[in-house]
Parts: sequence; C-alpha cells; structure tokens
Amino acid sequence: MNKITQWPDLPYVEWKDSLEALHMKMQVVGKVKLALNPFLNHWWNVAFYLSASGMTTGLIPYKERSFEINFDFYAHTANIRTSDNEVRTVSLKNCTVAEFYDELMKNLSELGIKVTINTLPSEVPDPIHCYNDTRHAYDEKYVQRWWKINLNTKLIIEKFRSSFRGKSSPVQFFWGSFDLSHARYSGKPCTPPNYGGVIMKYGENEENFACGFWPGNANYPEAAFYSYMYPSPDGMESAVINPAEASFNSKLGEFILNYEDIRKSTSPGDLILGFLNSTYDESARIAGWNTEFFRAETPDT
Repeated sequence: MNKITQWPDLPYVEWKDSLEALHMKMQVVGKVKLALNPFLNHWWNVAFYLSASGMTTGLIPYKERSFEINFDFYAHTANIRTSDNEVRTVSLKNCTVAEFYDELMKNLSELGIKVTINTLPSEVPDPIHCYNDTRHAYDEKYVQRWWKINLNTKLIIEKFRSSFRGKSSPVQFFWGSFDLSHARYSGKPCTPPNYGGVIMKYGENEENFACGFWPGNANYPEAAFYSYMYPSPDGMESAVINPAEASFNSKLGEFILNYEDIRKSTSPGDLILGFLNSTYDESARIAGWNTEFFRAETPDT
C-alpha cells in the first residue's frame, strides 16, 4: 500500500506546473457538472466532494439516467460511471489538458451523454480554451499529497461545522478557485461585489463566514488555510486571533495560516481547528452576529 504522511510537504514551487495542469483538467469535469446540474444556492451544485481515493462529482442527471465522474488519485484517472453500470476511464497523466478534454468528451459521447461546455476556464488569469491548452505536467507524488491534505482538512472542518446550527455549506471543493471550502451564513442578504460577474452575483449574495484550504497560486505562492467574512466589516485588520502563527493578510483580505506552520506543530489538527474557531468568533463579534443563537448543542458520544 502506498502510504502518505498525514501532513506531507507541499512546496508550491515544486509542483506549480502539475498544479496548473491538474486544475485545468478538473475544470473540464466541473464544467460538465455545471452544464447539467440544476442551480443550487451559492453554486453548491457545481462542487466536488472528497472520497476515499480522490474526489467525485456526485450524481449528475442526464435525461432518464444519471452518472458520476470520480477522480482516483491513486490510479491517476478520471472514471465515468453511469447508473446503467457502464464505465469509462480517462487518464489524468501523460496527456495535455487538450487531450484530456478530447478523451473525456469522446467517452461521454460513446456513453450517450451529449453535453456542450464553456471551454474557457473560470476564475484564473489569462485563461486558455481547454482544447488549445498544451500543459501536461503531472507529478503523481504531489497530486497525492495535495489530495491527502484536503482529505484530512475536511475531517477537521466537519468538526468545526458541527458547532453551528444555522445555514452552512457542505465541506466541498470548488474547481474554479481550486480550494476546499466551507461557509456559514447569518441569514442576512448583502450586495455582491462588483467584480467576478455571475459567479460572485450568486456566490456572495448573503452575509457569510468562509474558510478552507488552497494549495497556493501566483498571487500567494504558498499552501495555506484561510478564513474571511463577507462583507468584510471594519476592524478585521486589527482582530486578535489564534494561533500566533496566523494573521490577517490585507492584500488577500483574509486571515491566513500557512500550511508550513501547521506542519511544524506537534498537534496540526488542533492548530487548524483553533484557527477556524478563533477567526470565526472574532469575525462574528466584529460583524455583530448573534453567536449564541447559532451555537449548536452536540450529543455526547
């Protein structure tokens, strides 16, 4: 069995090319889900979910049938399975983004699933149509590490989620921003930001506290845990939070706990959970949420 350290090293610069190519391949699958699933508030209808071997789209409806696409980060494949128990496999490695797109769409068509997607990637700078994208890097080691971190992070966020009895999202993976995410809501509507188009129009139309993990990007080339409140109330920059390694990043407008800092800890899970609880408590206090009203009782187990 290929065992992976629970919190493995994930230096952004070491797998940047693989990360970008994988991101684009997963966007192709995400666009299929987007095209066929009915809308659900805040774009929850498009998200992926963690699985024991990778990630899954969950069920996607198609006429009288349904299907799912599962990413297997041990075999490094994307597997299409229909409710008729037909299966097709598309490799994630040894292919360009364009070749992956062609192979996935060909296999869907052979299964009788006719779908047209927007081939221009979302939420990335300088997007390239997937059928023209020649990026092909794929480092199996780092892909597995990244997935393992997401898997372990999900378990911690589920603990954090259980203490809130209001409206909250599943712990889900958004293929546009390429982050594992969870949000909780105050119930108050708000005005979406004037950037981000239709994504932000329906994604940020309610007051919310969001948190999660992402592997880094060109603007912040380091894996990190994050949290933020939208709309951001005045005073967030001076909020006093835990742990000491975390801080408010004014450029990003988010609280940040770098992944490398949790790896140095003797209790990484406790450090992450402390970060989530501390930044929520302080953000909610500054924003004037009724935190006692939202506090959930949990049964003794």
